Amino acid sequence: MYEKLSKNALLNMYFGTITGTIAILAIIFVLELLFVIPNNIGILVILGLIIAIILVFNAIISPVFRFHRYRYKIDEESIDIIEGYVFTQRNIVPIERLHKLQISQGPFDKLCNVARVKITTAGGDVEIRFLENEKAEKITESLKQKINQIAVEQKNQIAKEQKKRNEEEQKKLNETQE
Repeated sequence: MYEKLSKNALLNMYFGTITGTIAILAIIFVLELLFVIPNNIGILVILGLIIAIILVFNAIISPVFRFHRYRYKIDEESIDIIEGYVFTQRNIVPIERLHKLQISQGPFDKLCNVARVKITTAGGDVEIRFLENEKAEKITESLKQKINQIAVEQKNQIAKEQKKRNEEEQKKLNETQE
């Protein structure tokens, strides 16, 4: 069953989106001051206002959509992450391919008491984002145990195969000596 995010995640999404929107609006404002207003071009001023309205609308709406769409599931075989706003992306990572686990927090993450678990595989990295700190710790510990269990099973399998090969070689050696 897919896990949903806490309300702290929504707050974190708002912080990130609003910060990005403010930065883009500041750039638009500066560009309009430098190029448009001195030349008094009305169309560009209107276009700048339309873009600003769209960005503000996006800053209000997109975190809600992203919050409701973000899901993750961890089972015995894989990690499944679904996220997106306009386009949905699904990442499925087999647990046996995991190489490294890392918990990290950015400034907004710390403010909202959330963290991200970065999962490194041979094929690349995926992140389970917007997790409460305790949940991130539990997930990391659980995945470490699963990785260790897989490593022990693989080691035992290799030892069995090696033992079987040794027995077959010994049997052939005994047959040639007779």
